[in-house]
Amino acid sequence: MSLFQFRTAAFVLFGVLCALPCAAEMRVAQSDAMRAVLKKVQPDYNPIARQMRVQGDVEVEAHVSDSGEVTEVKVLSGNALLTSTVVKAVRDWRFQPFQENGKASQAVATLRFSFKL
Repeated sequence: MSLFQFRTAAFVLFGVLCALPCAAEMRVAQSDAMRAVLKKVQPDYNPIARQMRVQGDVEVEAHVSDSGEVTEVKVLSGNALLTSTVVKAVRDWRFQPFQENGKASQAVATLRFSFKL
């Protein structure tokens, strides 16, 4: 394959990939996400964190499929003693599918949890 053919093939492939529709995730406000929750599991207070009197907020990003299942949970902030129970709980949440242009869509919601003694 000559350099010209390689460049032409690469250009065509790039054009095809750019033309494909991307399954972009829409951002959802926490208030909207909470209204769409169908199944909500409360995170436990980690016993070690409780014993050490660790308090604070945990913020996570929940990726939700177009069927309403949580596919991924990313920790954005919070004490490590508190974040693990939040991630475990949010993975079990279920949402009413989020709608974009009348169709079910993947979504990302930022959720905040407060731990206080």
